Amino acid sequence: MPATVTHSSTGRRKTAVAHARITEGSGEMTINGLSFEEYFPTIDLQNAVIAPFQVVNMVNKFDVQVVVKGGGKNAQAIAIRHAISRALTKVDPANRGLVKPEGFLTRDPRMKERKKPGQPGARARFQFSKR
Repeated sequence: MPATVTHSSTGRRKTAVAHARITEGSGEMTINGLSFEEYFPTIDLQNAVIAPFQVVNMVNKFDVQVVVKGGGKNAQAIAIRHAISRALTKVDPANRGLVKPEGFLTRDPRMKERKKPGQPGARARFQFSKR
């Protein structure tokens, strides 16, 4: 029996980091040990995660195991989408031409701005009193 080929990659969004491993299979997806539908109960988040497979017409052709940490559910979903897209480009370099125009390979650089010292927040200033 030939060894199954596993492709792994990392995706990020804000403080969420997702490590995805894809192998050829029946389309099972587990995220942090839970089923895909259990971890992301809303359809919007599920569609965001599945989107790379739909773009390259490979739905239910790969088993996906994901470990994701940090951030909120939305950021985690986008981080998983980023990781899966990167892994699909490793499977077949021709997939890059399909996934890149959708923006799935672009790491979203927007982060929460740090709080500045001597001020209550990142941009907020303490109230100024002239008298």
